[in-house]
Formats: sequence, C-alpha cells, structure tokens
Amino acid sequence: MKNPDISVVILNFNTKDLTEICIKKLSESDLGKYSMEIIVCDNASTDGSQSAIKTEFKNIIFIQNGSNIGFAAGNNPGIKRAKGRYILLLNSDTEVSIDSISTMIDFMDSHPHAGASTSRLVLPNGSMDPACHRGFPAPWAAATYMLGLEKLFPHSKIFGEYHQGYKDVSVAHEVDSISGAFFMVRKEVIEKIGMLDEAYFMYAEDIDWAYRIKQAGWQIWFVPDVTVLHKKK
Repeated sequence: MKNPDISVVILNFNTKDLTEICIKKLSESDLGKYSMEIIVCDNASTDGSQSAIKTEFKNIIFIQNGSNIGFAAGNNPGIKRAKGRYILLLNSDTEVSIDSISTMIDFMDSHPHAGASTSRLVLPNGSMDPACHRGFPAPWAAATYMLGLEKLFPHSKIFGEYHQGYKDVSVAHEVDSISGAFFMVRKEVIEKIGMLDEAYFMYAEDIDWAYRIKQAGWQIWFVPDVTVLHKKK
C-alpha cells in the first residue's frame, strides 16, 4: 500500500470531546489527490478517551502511552509510527477547515526549502494566536516582551521581535518559530534533526524543534491563507 502524503499526530490527555471533534473535522477534509493517516497518542487518559475514540474512529492508529509523559514524549511515538512524507502535530483543541490539509500540502510541495510550516491559528474571539508567529526568545526579544514594550509597540521591529508584529500577516512569509498546536514538518527533516526533545515536558519543545530545523538550514513558514481554530482549552 502506498504511504500517505501526510500523517496527523494528535496527543490526547483527558480531552475526549475535543479530540473527537478534532478527528471529525479532519475526517471531513477534502484531500483531493492527497492521502492522510490519523494517529492518536494517548497519555493514559482517565476520561474514557481510549475506548470512545477507538470505537468511533475505526481507521485511525491509536497509540497508548503508559502514563502522562508530557507533550514531547507523548507525541514522539506517533511521529515514529508515521509514514507520511509530511507529519503534522495537531492539538486536540483545534478544528481544521475542509481544505486546510490539502492547501498546506500544496504550499509545502511548492516550497521545497520549507522544512516546516503552520497556518494562521485563530482563537475563539477571532484574534490570531500569537504563538503561531514568533521569533526566537533571544535576550533582547525576551526582555522587550517581558517588560511590556512589545505590547506598547507591537509593530516595531526593535521592540516587537518576539512575535514579529512588524511583518505583514496577510501574506505568507518566513518566521523563526511556530506553535506545536499546528506544526507541519517534512519527514526528511525529522530524519535529520531528530524527534521532539523529551527533556521538555510541556511548552518550549516547539521552539526547540523550530530552532533545530533552522539550524539545519531549512526555512519555517507562516501561511495565513489557511485558518485553523485553536480553542486553547
């Protein structure tokens, strides 16, 4: 059997309802010429997730982790199992639109130097999730963010380096770091730089991965033509 074009890896930890909605939205995708596999990794949920998800979705791959081992370690078994030429880390509290997956594959296919990419993540209030459009937290960027200077001057290249608000978010462009909520990466990149660093239990593992991708010479892109709901629950 031919390998899928994309493997979507979803980490579940006591988010049964959110995960079920996430998978349903994925299943409704218009993939066109592309193919997709869905992998759910479960961090020993106690809300009935395992049986409910396996019963409702017969065509997914379900991986049972032994305990709540965190985001990086929880996702890595799914990444290792994935057969797609692209791997998408997708939070359980997201909802993709019907053409999100196919459009992102189109973009990556047409940008061979892009090692990873993300969509525009939109919060329930309609605003953009700033975590999907970041610079690296270098000392100056971190300082201006922590001191509130970025909030005062969000479009300044000097004071707004962490979330790069000086860039035009209406067009696709390169960024330093993207969110693990929707992190699409080439399998060949992972084969070169390795898995998520399991030293991070939760948070910062996406920044670390992005940094290693950039260090290996690949680009990371923000693609605003694709909008994905991020409930942040």
